[in-house]
Amino acid sequence: MTPPRSRGRRGTTSRSTGGAGRPRAAARATARRGGLVPPARVGEPSTRHRLLISVILVAVMALSGRLIWVQGLDASARAQEAIDQRTVTRTIPALRGEITDRNGTVLASSVERYDLWVNQLQVDDYLAGSTTAEVTGVEAAAQELAPVLGWSESKTVEALTGEAGFQYLRKNVEPEVRDAVISLRIPGIGADRVADRIYPAGSVGGNIIGFVGSDGTALAGTELSFDDELSGTDGETTYERGAQGQIIPTGRQETTPAVDGQDVVLTIDRDLQWKAQQIVAGAVEQWGATGGSAVVYNSRTGEVMALAEYPSFDPNSPGSSDPEDLGNRSISNVFEPGSTGKLFTLAAAIEEGTVTPESEYEIPYEMWFDGHRVKDSHQHPDQRLTLAGVLKNSSNVGTVQISETLTPEVRYDYLKAFGLGETTGVELPAESAGIVHPADQWTGRTRYTTAFGQGYSVNALQMVSAVGTFANDGVRVQPSLIAGTREADGTVRPLGEPESTRVVSSDTADTMLALMDNSVDDETSSAAVTGYAVGGKTGTAQVGDGTYTASFVGVAPADDPDLVVGVFVFGLDTFISGSRAAAPAFSELTTFALQNQGIAPTGAAGRELENEW
Repeated sequence: MTPPRSRGRRGTTSRSTGGAGRPRAAARATARRGGLVPPARVGEPSTRHRLLISVILVAVMALSGRLIWVQGLDASARAQEAIDQRTVTRTIPALRGEITDRNGTVLASSVERYDLWVNQLQVDDYLAGSTTAEVTGVEAAAQELAPVLGWSESKTVEALTGEAGFQYLRKNVEPEVRDAVISLRIPGIGADRVADRIYPAGSVGGNIIGFVGSDGTALAGTELSFDDELSGTDGETTYERGAQGQIIPTGRQETTPAVDGQDVVLTIDRDLQWKAQQIVAGAVEQWGATGGSAVVYNSRTGEVMALAEYPSFDPNSPGSSDPEDLGNRSISNVFEPGSTGKLFTLAAAIEEGTVTPESEYEIPYEMWFDGHRVKDSHQHPDQRLTLAGVLKNSSNVGTVQISETLTPEVRYDYLKAFGLGETTGVELPAESAGIVHPADQWTGRTRYTTAFGQGYSVNALQMVSAVGTFANDGVRVQPSLIAGTREADGTVRPLGEPESTRVVSSDTADTMLALMDNSVDDETSSAAVTGYAVGGKTGTAQVGDGTYTASFVGVAPADDPDLVVGVFVFGLDTFISGSRAAAPAFSELTTFALQNQGIAPTGAAGRELENEW
């Protein structure tokens, strides 16, 4: 007989009392595989535990890999990076070469100086290990350092205290001060070599030498023109430093010494330059002019022995002078030469054979040429002058008559051959070439004024160099201010031979010297030099602003000239002839120059020619 259904269910229930979890778990697993029950949630403890372990394992693997890379495969690169970070390179500045005169007298020099610096983080270590010191650190360092620097202790303590790893303590100290400071062995205090440019002769030759800026940059004159030779090559020192800036003794230390610059030797003579500056300053002050220039030139070698001007400046303190005075007017200031230009007109006509010193001219006070009026500087009755007399009397009318024996094109070619309208090539910046217009532009009155030094412009050195052609057998030599650079053995290496240009023949040159000699009375002329025969020519020309330029250019000794001297006075308010404003200064300067150079009188008397007919 079949048991009742209800008992069977009760019996099943009774059998599952001890293991009911297993059938249920199995059922849930079966249901989960069938998608009937959702998976375990992330928030469950077991899941979080597994995720955390996975993350830690990934991180450990990444760090291990990086550690292997850094310490193994990339160790050298990392070590180099660390070295680079603690390596410091400091410049060792080269000293600029000296600039000297022709005799070796120093005109510009770089003296060794030092900039003292401090690492304030290290000063506390001073005498830290001492068992006898009463004070240590900054206070002790200040007590030792203050007397050396000439400071008070309180000021020194203030300079040494702080958190700066590098700070200048005092700049531009002399080597003796640097040595005294370093000998104290105060931690954190060091010194860098620098250079200070000084000019022992002050303003003498300042317009030639130029100057440098506070940072040593060349700004003018020879300093600028020969900066490559003078500046040298900076060196450097490289070392490793610790966290507080101290040098690591076992670290990398390398030093490349600085190579100091070469010395540059000028052609000028310091004493002659000084005298020239004094004389031109006197002339400017005497006549109330705005400025002046003076040139002493050796026509045979092209050497400029003095190139003076006023106002000038002291290269030691250029900032205290007017900026307009910091250049060189002798080559940058251009002006109409006036009557000194008559020399070139006469030389061209003599060379071309159209005139002789004895050629005869009738000279009225004024004369008309193709509708243009030309007059002499002063009223006079009609004169009967030779060519020599035309030059001696400085007649504009007579000079134009002579010039008309040549075409304008021929006269233009001679002006260019004498070096006018072109830079001289002298080794200074900012030279002006002047202005000489081509002959086809000599229209109207200009055709005639160019004969007597108007209608074109020159600079002072150009004029002296051009007149020097007559003193050198008709050959113009390129002027030079630089004798050369001084080699390590003390010899001077020239820059090369100056260019030479034959302008006129030897005969013409000698004739011109005779004409110039004839123009200066060695007994009565304001340009005369006692004991010597001299030749020369005055010049006076009006400037566009209404002022006048007066000049005198001459040679000495006239029969065998060694020197050509020119004096130029600019900015005269009224007409003052070159014989008054410039000739006396020429006489004084030429007298000194001849004595300075040891040039004895030749004993030859001055030449006198027929001036009238």
